[in-house]
Amino acid sequence: MKDGRTHLAHKAEHAVDLDTGAVVAVTLQAADQGDTATLDETLCDAGIAVSGLAGREAELRPEDTPRVNVNGIEELVTDKGYHSGAVVQRVKHYEVRSYIPEKLQKGRRNWQGKAEEQRAVYANRRRVRGSYGKSLLRRRGEMVERSFAHCYETGGMRRCHLRGRENILKRQLVHVGAFNLSLVLRKMLGAGTPRELRNRFGMLIVRIFLLLWHGNGQNHSCRSRVAASVAKYVVPFAHQGPPTVLQKIS
Repeated sequence: MKDGRTHLAHKAEHAVDLDTGAVVAVTLQAADQGDTATLDETLCDAGIAVSGLAGREAELRPEDTPRVNVNGIEELVTDKGYHSGAVVQRVKHYEVRSYIPEKLQKGRRNWQGKAEEQRAVYANRRRVRGSYGKSLLRRRGEMVERSFAHCYETGGMRRCHLRGRENILKRQLVHVGAFNLSLVLRKMLGAGTPRELRNRFGMLIVRIFLLLWHGNGQNHSCRSRVAASVAKYVVPFAHQGPPTVLQKIS
């Protein structure tokens, strides 16, 4: 692994859309590889997936306003583990704006003969320190970490008993596909899992029952108020007797 331990492990990387929280691409890397060495593959897979979605949307709904960005991936937001001068420079060559926070540097960096890399690093630093960059980093912590929590912590994919990278990747793709399906169900039905849908159905029945019970209580109180008002105006005439009626007639 990256810290020198001898475990049979792999490293999963998710490319997540920060607008919807859906996982656009997922890759399975060797655990002894650093984040800076595996970023390019994940970014390329995400770009291919986005371009495929845009093309499919253009075929199915050519007259509608496109929901998928036709320009592909334009912004990249990661944690500080992916930061290096070479990575920021490569991302700039991909024509993608990077928002990668820097690691704590000891001393001043030597930019001798690295003018282009220096410009890329300084531009990335300005974007990260801006208000928009900070908002993107907050959304990254919410959306990306949520996908990892659902798939590997709650979903139980932190450990798997499979042999071979291809088998692990297949299992991972099915798991991530179920996570994206839960987002679709939550958007359509308001519940992302069958258990949550069952609970919401039960709550719906309870709300309907309370609404009907409250409506019957209001109708009963209205009838009681009408009966009381009728009795209020009828009883005085009953006490006055026939002479009052004869006076009004004459």
